Amino acid sequence: MPYSAVEWPARSLLGVLSPPARQELLTLGAPKRVEAGEVLLSEGAHDRHMLLLLSGFAKVTARVENGETSLLAVRVGGDTVGEMAAMDGSPRSATVTACGPMTARVVQPGPLHDLLMRRPEVAVALTRIVADRLRWANRRRLDFRGYPAKVRLARLLVELATAYGRPAGDGLVVGCRLSQPELAALTGAAETTVHKGLRELRRDGLLETGYRTTTIRDLPRLEQVADLTPTR
Repeated sequence: MPYSAVEWPARSLLGVLSPPARQELLTLGAPKRVEAGEVLLSEGAHDRHMLLLLSGFAKVTARVENGETSLLAVRVGGDTVGEMAAMDGSPRSATVTACGPMTARVVQPGPLHDLLMRRPEVAVALTRIVADRLRWANRRRLDFRGYPAKVRLARLLVELATAYGRPAGDGLVVGCRLSQPELAALTGAAETTVHKGLRELRRDGLLETGYRTTTIRDLPRLEQVADLTPTR
């Protein structure tokens, strides 16, 4: 598992909550174990529960007009999926599929709404996370038009490192390693272009790849490649 119960990513819901609020959220719903390839949520479905992910990671996909499936995002332990349907009752906007064994809690709308009323901190945090996801989606659309493929790839790797990376030695390990076709889908680039970009980033000492992991070795330099303001 990429993360333990005390290592929630800093920008995930469980990572931003205070210990009392986090503990109360973790008592909601029923535990669920998920196997690799299992569909957690289905696009267009009318069920309304939210899943609080505790370990592992999942992919968020949606169908596009030509019938193909597009990879929209990844979610890891500490994140939520399905919160919009739980809050407004709308049909699912995407499909969420486990990329390995996962654990989660299935939270029904009633207990979730009660918690949001009782703990405004949770409501504010969840609202901010939904807003962050919308901004991320908007940035991706702008990146597709405004930056070459290598820069888009670097920007995505910086996003994953800052959102889901955990310190390890002199680098940041991103536990949710994506395949080259998946990176291509998230960056809107050809798979061969992504392969070339990764090779160049490895050659320049900015990252290393291993089994199920990507380690960012030089975040400031990667941010330069990504045309981003350094975070530290």
